[in-house]
Amino acid sequence: MRENVALIKQIFVHVRIVMILKTGEVEVKIIKLSIIIESLIIYSYIYTMEFQEAKIKFIQNWGTLGSSWGINKTMAQIHALLLISPNVLSTEDVMEELKISRGNANMNLRALMDWGIVTKEYKAGERKDFFKADKDIWELARKITRERNRREVEPVLKVLNEVKTVKGTTDEIKTFKAVVTDLESFTTKLEGVVDKFVKSDKHWFYKNLLKIVK
Repeated sequence: MRENVALIKQIFVHVRIVMILKTGEVEVKIIKLSIIIESLIIYSYIYTMEFQEAKIKFIQNWGTLGSSWGINKTMAQIHALLLISPNVLSTEDVMEELKISRGNANMNLRALMDWGIVTKEYKAGERKDFFKADKDIWELARKITRERNRREVEPVLKVLNEVKTVKGTTDEIKTFKAVVTDLESFTTKLEGVVDKFVKSDKHWFYKNLLKIVK
């Protein structure tokens, strides 16, 4: 089993999902993150080593990789813990597992709910809040992509729309407007690709991915 896992890791660690948007003769290649694939490969070691050791390794690595998709290390570690937990966890459970303060746990749990990748649950007769993470990796990827688009791409488009209205006919202004117009065009196309991915189902996405990689 260990040899199989090593082989899978060797094959997939270099995988990057490429989406190509063609406009005339322009090809815009959008390189999607391989974070989820790499983390799931780490997760597969749960079956070939002691569970507690594998659990710690997964949480630590997910925390490190979290910064690549826009969240801090503690936030990512909490998400990893909830992701692999079969049951809902309370704030106290999170604090005990990760050895963090209540304030730190509460702040990052709220942030994860803002991202839409963690939800709050209630238990009858319990005064505590409980939390769970969506374990559907496809939905996780779509939610992260949608949130990053909202936080990163949309603000850029807003700024570009504002600055492109600058008036003047000097060479400096003409160069400025040309660059801004090109950036706006590229960013708009990027947003379109992201929107298609977010709204697509996995079967459509994989079918088109296979067409690209063939």
